[in-house]
Amino acid sequence: MLKSDLNSSPLCGIDEAGRGPLAGDLVMAGVILKYPLNKHLKELNDSKKLSEKKREFLYDIITKNSEFHIVSFSAKNVDKNGISACLEEGLISIMITINTDNFLFDGNSTFGVENLKTLVKADATIAEVSAASILAKVTHDRAIVEMSKQYPEYGFERHKGYGTKHHVEMIKKHGYCEVHRKTYKIKALEKTLFD
Repeated sequence: MLKSDLNSSPLCGIDEAGRGPLAGDLVMAGVILKYPLNKHLKELNDSKKLSEKKREFLYDIITKNSEFHIVSFSAKNVDKNGISACLEEGLISIMITINTDNFLFDGNSTFGVENLKTLVKADATIAEVSAASILAKVTHDRAIVEMSKQYPEYGFERHKGYGTKHHVEMIKKHGYCEVHRKTYKIKALEKTLFD
């Protein structure tokens, strides 16, 4: 894992979790690492490549050794404004909250936000972006596990809102609930509804 030296200003890594699920929040995180956490740097990685147990462990270490800001958008917000507008709003929120002028977002789009660098797979190569990926993913997953207690029939705790076969079957059976993104198209569901 690389410690960033892209600029003399502290680097704020930014990443998101929950862009693709059919339910739950979109979560974005921005992180400037403080380097007492050096011994754990090599453990940082793209959150999707880490076990849930490892993500939870690193979440606590990162939050104790960083300046960070986390932004969440509900399914209703995503439906109302669209995913791109939410991502733009989240980026701006992080950039006006975190005290630096050096921001790096995982991916290849700035969503119209100025003074923002992007890098594909930064979450697997730049420590600050990996840390942001972990904070966003843990926050997203904790929130949807809580939602599963209110809507147990969908099994959110198992699939975290993604469009698994089981999740789609449960939507067919029970319809949408309050935390589903109703603007997201589900081919398997449309076939059932319109055949």
